[in-house]
Amino acid sequence: MVELRPFTLADAGVIVSWISGPAELVTWAGPGFTWPLNEPQLATYVTDLRRRSWMGVGAGGRLVGHASLRLDEGGETARLGRVLVAPDARGQGYGAALLTRVLTFGFAQLGLERVELGVFSHNSNAVRLYERLGFRLDQVLSDVEQLNGQSWSALQMSLAKADWFLGPDRAGA
Repeated sequence: MVELRPFTLADAGVIVSWISGPAELVTWAGPGFTWPLNEPQLATYVTDLRRRSWMGVGAGGRLVGHASLRLDEGGETARLGRVLVAPDARGQGYGAALLTRVLTFGFAQLGLERVELGVFSHNSNAVRLYERLGFRLDQVLSDVEQLNGQSWSALQMSLAKADWFLGPDRAGA
């Protein structure tokens, strides 16, 4: 349903078009970028040698999402992040398909033992998706971001390789 291809600077315009404002930018990337998102910021992002970033490609070559894994120094753990589904592709299963591909690649090809992530607690669709994929809550970080007078909390979650490969439809993947 979704194939992965490496994210390149040529994709910058697509990512920029999928992010409609400052709150959506912070939801996607935390404080890592500033509004308005632009190509020079994404050019710096592309050069991070510890990060593997992909575009999700659906039927007919349609770009449906983006996700990345940032490897730790030892290469056994990575941080899943910058997960974004195209606005017109949301609610159709592309997020799950994209992350299934990314996680399988991380565990099977990169040899990861653990994948971690942070997600804002109010992003309930993402939280439910991560839980369905097997991520478990490790920690709640209260009031980590302030936007428009509101305080946002973040959930730190993780998934072990053994739990991923024991998941439904993934035995021996």
